[in-house]
Amino acid sequence: MNFNVKEYIKTNTEAAPLAVFRIFFGIMMLLSIIRFWSYGWIDKLYIKPRFFFSYYGFEFIKPIGEYTYLIFILCGLSAICVTIGYTYRIAIIMFFLSFTYIELMDKTTYLNHYYFISVLSFLMIFLPANAYFSVDAKKRGVSFQHIPRWAIDTIKLLLAIVYFYAGLAKLNSDWLIEAMPLKIWLPSKYDIPFLGDIMHQEWVHYTFSYTGAIYDLTIPFLLLYKRTRIFAFVLVVVFHVLTRVLFPIGMFPYIMIISTLIFFDANLHHKILKFISGIFKINKNFFDTKQVLSFIPKRHKIVMSILSMFFVIQLLLPFRYLLYPGELFWTEEGFRFSWRVMLMEKAGYANFKIVDSETGNRFYIDNDDFLTPFQQKQMATQPDFILEYAHYLKQHFENKGHQNVQVFVESYVALNGRLSSQYIDPELDLGKQKESFKHKHWVIPFKDEIKGF
Repeated sequence: MNFNVKEYIKTNTEAAPLAVFRIFFGIMMLLSIIRFWSYGWIDKLYIKPRFFFSYYGFEFIKPIGEYTYLIFILCGLSAICVTIGYTYRIAIIMFFLSFTYIELMDKTTYLNHYYFISVLSFLMIFLPANAYFSVDAKKRGVSFQHIPRWAIDTIKLLLAIVYFYAGLAKLNSDWLIEAMPLKIWLPSKYDIPFLGDIMHQEWVHYTFSYTGAIYDLTIPFLLLYKRTRIFAFVLVVVFHVLTRVLFPIGMFPYIMIISTLIFFDANLHHKILKFISGIFKINKNFFDTKQVLSFIPKRHKIVMSILSMFFVIQLLLPFRYLLYPGELFWTEEGFRFSWRVMLMEKAGYANFKIVDSETGNRFYIDNDDFLTPFQQKQMATQPDFILEYAHYLKQHFENKGHQNVQVFVESYVALNGRLSSQYIDPELDLGKQKESFKHKHWVIPFKDEIKGF
């Protein structure tokens, strides 16, 4: 069977799945913002710290003091507008910008699912998610019950990439042969009802490791195939609920459960929309017009070009680690933004020393004076954090009147249960090293080998 791209692009489908996805996405994002605020994390993570770790190239993005709350308010309001489909295009753009700004304010808080939300919300900018069952459709007096098929399939493709790449990343010797880091994490869950008593047993660690890899690698295909879709969705629910019970990863499991509904036929989504209509007294018949949304040819060409480039980046970016020498889990060069989920347990410490290069006078830094405990934990095991902090210390003490400032660090890191070993060259003045995308030669090579992707 030949696949004709031009014919596929012309194919239409029901808009209901995209409308349901928009509604649930907006609700989940609003709940995430409320949860983040209610736990006091805005103050703890973005107001109280005196220093923030920046992403390379985005150093200008910082918290703005008490006004940081306004960014979260804007993000929350945008999520509401996305949910109901009111001024959708503006709302999803504002959500993408505000959420991504929040994500970029401090690299310390990086999580794969934050990156996923940024990427997904960017994708949604180019999708007609307000064509059907939205305030926008009601206001303009026209509802489009059918939309281009690619508008829904792009979301399916993104979800498939996230799952499959996460599965590929698990095909490494630490995960499959050593059952690491689950062998470290699971025994600490002894107090969990029903499962706690077996969390220390080695066969459980290997079972979780192998089933996790198999699940990630196969679930996109099981969801795509109609005969296995219900079974696959049950697996999604069980997997993510269990993940939520075992690990404190916030709203992400629920977001993934809701997102996989996009794989189901339109009949299910019409039932969901009918249920919502009954609760909020919405006349669903107004939206069921059988009309087909057609893009203006020039606009359609632009959107297709942007989406093509978007997915090329998503497919290639996770493999950029191949451009760097050394062990990925050790140097973490090319580790972020690659759907490598929960693959490492790293612990370490970093003791910084300030030296006057002329007199030889020196003193050591108490990291508590500059960083929160959470920032210290992240900094001690990641080279780019260590370098940025060293530059901050150099500038800080130069501003205090110190002369000829050099910054050295004594650091040790343990990876996935191995004995700790020296991490950064202790004889190198970090103050003279510049951040870039180049390999950080001053990271001491890993003394072991982790085979796999």
